[in-house]
Amino acid sequence: MNNYEKIGYLNNDFQMFHIIDNKQKEFTFHYHDFNKIIIFLSGNINYSIEGKNYLLKPYDIVLVNAGEIHKPSILDNSTYERIIIYVSTQFLNTYKGTDYDLNYCFERAKKEHSNVLRIPSIDKSKLYQVCLELEHSFTDHAFAKELYQKILFLEFMIQLNRTAILNHINYLDSVNEREKLLQIIEYINEHLVEEITIDILSAYFYLSRYYLMHFFKEETGYTIGNYITEKRVLLAKNLVQNGSSLTEACYQSGFKNYSAFSRAFKKTYNTVPKKALIID
Repeated sequence: MNNYEKIGYLNNDFQMFHIIDNKQKEFTFHYHDFNKIIIFLSGNINYSIEGKNYLLKPYDIVLVNAGEIHKPSILDNSTYERIIIYVSTQFLNTYKGTDYDLNYCFERAKKEHSNVLRIPSIDKSKLYQVCLELEHSFTDHAFAKELYQKILFLEFMIQLNRTAILNHINYLDSVNEREKLLQIIEYINEHLVEEITIDILSAYFYLSRYYLMHFFKEETGYTIGNYITEKRVLLAKNLVQNGSSLTEACYQSGFKNYSAFSRAFKKTYNTVPKKALIID
């Protein structure tokens, strides 16, 4: 892949990390095929997510949906500390009922066009206390460790969603966003299962082919073609997880033929689709 990659692997329903970087380092654009929650603790960080940029403050919560390209930029030598939670999209989808949906916070963030939640006094909240208990559980070897972790994680997600539902939350506006880039990304995601070419995008946005390709690659780390393909592979994977056959998923995600779908899937997951009906 060119200047970007799918990084991080999730072999469980969820995983948690507490990471501290004491030296300034460079991150590249990347994406995951699972959802990512970041509790930002310290540092001078600009977080870029699909054309939007956020200057973070301590205790901001960053929500990155599966497939969204992103990277943090460390702006000085301040210590960059954060808690990161990976969570399987399939796992979250199993906790959806008539009166609850653990995906609510992610879905509402999409509607608000913001990936960053700023919660007043979160460090004194039950949500944060549960987060700390969850972190501690990964080093605890007491009775029923895995069950207790799952209970704590579900409580964390419940508290986060309750906070969002009760509006005790501010959706942080992006700074220095590139409006044209956001429009292009939005168009691609809305027309993902249709034919999308450089010529179609160039004509729709009144941009030259060269400028469009250079601009998109410079801002995201993706070529337009690779971005579209990766999004379609992820959509196909989710369709299979929700009961579609591989053939149905192939065509319902925008691929014109099965061989193209199989090649793209193998490039992303290092295996052919029929050997990986469910991957997280």
